[in-house]
Amino acid sequence: MRIRMLVEMPEGAARNGEPWPAKGKTIDLPTAEAAHFVASGIAEEADDNETERRPSRRKASRDGEG
Repeated sequence: MRIRMLVEMPEGAARNGEPWPAKGKTIDLPTAEAAHFVASGIAEEADDNETERRPSRRKASRDGEG
């Protein structure tokens, strides 16, 4: 699953020895791992053809809130 990072990971943070992509960049991860990052608000799902894009500024609306 391809995700787009919504945050900058701490300096020196790595996954399998590779640094995390910068905020707004994409990475392919196993579905369960990617879903965890999306649910945590660290990333959002990206189209398979995207390589990078500015992070979305949309905020999820909650029931009863504007």
